[in-house]
Amino acid sequence: MRRKKVMRAAAAALLVLGGLSAAGTLPAAAQNAGEAPASKSLLTAMQHDFGLTKSQAEARLKAERAATGLDPKARATAGAAYGGSWFDAKSNRLTVAVTDDASASVRQKLRDAGVTVRTAERSARELNAAKARVDRLKAPRSVTSWHADPSTGSVVIDVVRTKAADNDVQRFLASARKAGPVTVNKVAGSASTLAAGTVGGDPYYTGNVRCSIGFSVYGGFVTAGHCGQPSAAVYGWDRSYVGNFQGSSFPDNDYAWVNVGSGWWTVPVVLGWGTTSDQLVRGSNVAPPGTSICRSGSTSHWHCGSVLALNETVNYSQGAVHQLTKTNVCAEPGDSGGSFISGDQAQGVTSGGWGNCSSGGETWFQPINEILSRYGLTLHTA
Repeated sequence: MRRKKVMRAAAAALLVLGGLSAAGTLPAAAQNAGEAPASKSLLTAMQHDFGLTKSQAEARLKAERAATGLDPKARATAGAAYGGSWFDAKSNRLTVAVTDDASASVRQKLRDAGVTVRTAERSARELNAAKARVDRLKAPRSVTSWHADPSTGSVVIDVVRTKAADNDVQRFLASARKAGPVTVNKVAGSASTLAAGTVGGDPYYTGNVRCSIGFSVYGGFVTAGHCGQPSAAVYGWDRSYVGNFQGSSFPDNDYAWVNVGSGWWTVPVVLGWGTTSDQLVRGSNVAPPGTSICRSGSTSHWHCGSVLALNETVNYSQGAVHQLTKTNVCAEPGDSGGSFISGDQAQGVTSGGWGNCSSGGETWFQPINEILSRYGLTLHTA
C-alpha cells in the first residue's frame, strides 16, 4: 500500500510520497529529463505552442538560457541608467533599455556582451515609482492589472474591453495618468484566482478546496496563499494527511508554504503530465520578459507561453496582489499554486488569471524567490 502511494503521487504532483528503496531516488522520467538541455518532448511542446521548427526551438531555448544569465549582469552594468530589459524572440537576444545618462562606454560594454541597446525616456526607477503611485489608487473590478513596461516607457493598464468606457474605469485612468505615463490595453476578461472545489484524483486538498503543488523546498512545498490559511491541514490525492500551512499571505501577496511529513518527502521535479518529460529543477534564475515559460497544474496540466511582464499589480475581487509576473499561458480553476518553470529554472507559483485553455487567456504567478526569502526556505534542486 505504501509503495502504491509513492507511484500514484509521482504521477500527480511534485512530491514523491511514501517510501522508495532509497530515499530521494528520482522517478525515471525525471532522471531522463535532466540528461540533455532540452528533452525531445519539451522541444515538441515548444514547436507546437510557438510554431517553431526543432532547430528554431533548440536555438530559442539556448538563447533564453543565455539571456537569463546575462540579465542581472546587464542591469548592474547600466546602473542608474537602467530602463528595463526583455528577451526579443525575433532576434533571440536580450534587449536592455538605458536612459540618455548612460555613457558611451556603458552602451558599448552592453553591446560587447551581446545585448541589444535601446534608449529609454525614463529609468526603471522612475517607471516603478509611477507604478507605485498607481498602486495607491483604488481600482474598479473592470481594471484587471497594471505594470511598469520598459518597452513603452509607461505603466500599462489592462482593462476589460467591454467595460473600458464605464465611468469608474475612466475615473481610475484619469487618476492614473496624473501618477505618470500610462498606456491602456484592452483585454477579454477580469482576473480571478484559480482554486477549485473538491474533485477526485488531484494533488492536494484543504477543506473543500483543491489546488496544485508549486515547488519542493527543504521541509515542504510552496504554493498559492489563497489556497489556505496558516495551520490549515493539507491532504494528498488519496486524502492522506500531508502537513499544514506554515505560512500564508493573500491578498497583497499570494504565497504560502506547507510542511511535509507523515511519510511524504520532496523531490526537485515538475510534473510534465505526459505532454513532456517530468522536469528537474536546478535553480531559480529569473526569466526576463519575452522568454518562454511553461506551467504545470492539476486541472489543465502542462501548457507553455511567454513572460509578458514583471512586477505587475493584479486587481482580484479579494484585493490587489503586487509583484506578480504576467504570462500568456492558459490556466483553469484548480491550477492555483502550480509551478511555472523556464527550462530547468523555477519561476513561481500560479496565482490567477482570466480565460481558459480552450479559448486562451493570461495567467499570473508569484515569483519563487520572493517566497523563499519571505519564509527563509531553500529550494530543493537537482
